[in-house]
Amino acid sequence: MSTSDRITEIQAMLREARLDGWLLYDFRRSNILAYRILQLPPAGHATRRWFYWVPAQGDPVKIVSALEPGNLDALPGEKIVYRSWRDLHAALERVLPSPGAVAMEYSPLAAVPVVARVDAGTVELIRSFGVDVRSSADLVQAFEARLSPSQWASHQAASAALLDAKRGVAAYMREALQAGQPLSECSVQAWLERFLTERHLVAEHGAIVAVNAHASNPHFSPDPANDTPIRPGDLVLIDYVTKLLQPGAIMADYTWMFYAGREVPAEMARVFSIDARARDAAIAFLRERIEAGQPVYGYEVDDVARGVIEAEGLGEYFVHRTGHNIGEDTHGNGANIDNLETQDQRRLIPGILFSIEPGIYLPDFGVRTEVNVFIGYDGQVHVTGELPQAIEPLL
Repeated sequence: MSTSDRITEIQAMLREARLDGWLLYDFRRSNILAYRILQLPPAGHATRRWFYWVPAQGDPVKIVSALEPGNLDALPGEKIVYRSWRDLHAALERVLPSPGAVAMEYSPLAAVPVVARVDAGTVELIRSFGVDVRSSADLVQAFEARLSPSQWASHQAASAALLDAKRGVAAYMREALQAGQPLSECSVQAWLERFLTERHLVAEHGAIVAVNAHASNPHFSPDPANDTPIRPGDLVLIDYVTKLLQPGAIMADYTWMFYAGREVPAEMARVFSIDARARDAAIAFLRERIEAGQPVYGYEVDDVARGVIEAEGLGEYFVHRTGHNIGEDTHGNGANIDNLETQDQRRLIPGILFSIEPGIYLPDFGVRTEVNVFIGYDGQVHVTGELPQAIEPLL
């Protein structure tokens, strides 16, 4: 999309949201979202403050320092060059509507931390001009988190590769257990690393491979210095992400559960079945609302999944949000499925991808099941990954 087309689209959304404009701001690359929204390259000096004003109607305005006057030359609009803080204040006061409602990368009460890129003092400065500063969270999601058709296809390709990896790593563990060969968290992690390298896929970090009580730590990472063996009777949690090795590719992120034996112990089976019901209830609620054309928000879906687990008396062991936005990075900048860590009031809109991954983390073992959900532009809810109803036995 060209810059002029991007500005036109931004202005249409501002009018729809009844905002007078969007004031994008950066100081020393503190607001990476501004660069992404404006499609600015990260190269060059950025040691002084700049503002880019996009009104709902009319031409944009660039406000840049005399020391770095070319920082926004790639963008359309009038340029105002300031030397002193007095010049900067005068420029802002001249450009901004007073009274008026202006979007910035700010989140009331820090409800959506990923969007809170503008410091409190700068928000105070803008408000001092008689301007009502509103959160740009929904605007950011619309321009930062929606996938293009090619990106959606890249996620599906990564999904297929991960499911191949799941089948392969299960066979690897099964063969090692049957042959009595050494098997450990780190050796399983290394097997997955080799698999993805051979497929020309990339990941931000190694797989989570967690045995028994280690699976009670949602962000556990195997330690080569203290490698834990996997033996018959052990529960194994594997969580891995990957994407294609190409520009703009989108991650896939799944969690699988295995049991190093023939018959999964009753308590493990019971807890996992509750977790799977929470996952399925969240997806069913989301699908019903989206396909009926009704709005649905991240915190509402979290409530549904959490409610299933709480009804079974296990709510205290579900210690994280139900899901996170997914983009080129594992944790993207769109709406999260969250009413625990934050109350994410962003609407789940067509074009975004996110995980559904409830977990129950007891002292002796933990379980998690994770799939990815894409809200299509066709009004349909697409689930990638697998929806197991039971832990997979390896023997």
